[in-house]
Formats: sequence, structure tokens, C-alpha cells
Amino acid sequence: MVHKKEFRIVMPLSLEEYQVGMRYTNMRMQQQNTTSTEGVEVLESKFIEDDEFGNCQYTSKIYRFQSKAPTWLASFAPTDALIMQEEAWNAYPRCKTVMKCPYFTKFSLTLETIHKADNGQSENVHGLSEEQLASREVEYIDISSPSTDYWSYVIGSNNVDFSKFKSAKTGRGPLLDAWQGSCNPVMTAYKLVTIDAPYWGFGYRLEQALIAGEKSLFVEGNRNCFGWIDEWYGMTVQQVRELELPNSSPSIIGTESAIISKDANLF
Repeated sequence: MVHKKEFRIVMPLSLEEYQVGMRYTNMRMQQQNTTSTEGVEVLESKFIEDDEFGNCQYTSKIYRFQSKAPTWLASFAPTDALIMQEEAWNAYPRCKTVMKCPYFTKFSLTLETIHKADNGQSENVHGLSEEQLASREVEYIDISSPSTDYWSYVIGSNNVDFSKFKSAKTGRGPLLDAWQGSCNPVMTAYKLVTIDAPYWGFGYRLEQALIAGEKSLFVEGNRNCFGWIDEWYGMTVQQVRELELPNSSPSIIGTESAIISKDANLF
């Protein structure tokens, strides 16, 4: 059964700021997670004219996360079961990522993200049918609260206390109760995760694990984005691209998505 879940992540940023901030965050998280054997191999990265997305950045990657496999998965699957193949189309404020696994050939994960200048109250931004809406789950992510589950341990955890945090450059913060309804500027990343793992006996468990992994990734990435605001605020997308250049050739460059999906698109 196909599983759909929509995460809504409200951020105290403008759409333009978020594009820069998440690109910077992606780059820095890559650097932090680089090892000699695991991470992300960039096969292709280029600007294209796509039939669906128009002018966009297309990337093709291979993710290697052998050491991060949950114990229950490692008990019956080989170490290369968490080698993932990804295609992504970044046409910000709209993005799409498709993940596949050579070992589990029937498995697929699609992440579709739409960014809007609101506080998370827009309905059906992905244009789902009535049948899809009936089966879709919606969950709001509050970046002021860190994750504490298995995947947050694997990904890493930003320990900034946002109830006390205040940006020196922008004066934004702290994030107190119900901050999403009063902050200005504000925007939301609407992230629709669609997973299909049609495997008898463990497919549902795999879907649930991947959903949990995606959620922890979204929490950590967006907490980092706001926590590092004084590092990237005032930069342009082009300036961040220039910082990325040393990592632009095909190589293992570490995990932008730490576990499952990219998403320059990503967060």
C-alpha cells in the first residue's frame, strides 16, 4: 500500500532567505558527515529545461549509508541494502526528489516540496485528488522542539535552545509558544512524502522507519538553518554556490540528507 504523509515546517524566514539558508545548511551538513567510505556520490549536476519543472537544477546521486541501517534491517539484508539512487529536480520554490534502492527493486520514495509565504495553513498545495487527500496524513513540525528518536541520534542533533536563542544579525528569536502565528517574516515548506514498499512481512515496517527518518531529517536540517542564520544571513545563492564548488566534481561528499533524501528540494 502506498503511504502518503505531508510534513509542514514553518520557518521565521522569507522565501528568499530560506532558499539561501537551506543551501548553506545543506553544504555544511555535507561537510560534517563526510567519511572516506560513506556519504553521497554526485554523478551529475546541471541546469536543464524540464517538461514538468521548466528551468531547474537536475542532480543524480548515489547515497551510501551501510553503517546506519537499523538492526532489524541488517539482520536479513546485506550491507549494501542502504545504497540508494536519487534523482532530484530543484525549481525553487517547487522541488522533487525520487529515491530508489537497487537491492529492494520494488521500493520507491518520492519527496515533493512546495514552499509558500504563509504559516502552514494552506490546504492541498500539492493538488491531490479526493482519494489521495483521504489517505494522506498531515503533521506539523515545530523547529523549536528537537527530535529524540533513533533517527535523530543517527543524523545528529542540534542542541540549541530556541526558547533562549536570538539572532545577532536579524534580532529574530526566541521561539516561544505559538511563535508560528506571530513571527514576521514567515514561510512554510510543505513536504509530501510518498513511499511504496510492497514487501510482505516487512514492507510496512520499512515504510514507517523511512517516514521517521524523513521527519528527523527535516527537524535537524531546519533547526540548523535557523540556528546558523548569523553565518549565512546576507549571502546570495550565487555566493553559496561558490562555496560549494570544491565539492562539485563526482566524489563522496557526505550526506546532505543524512539518511534518505536530498532536497535542495530537501529541507
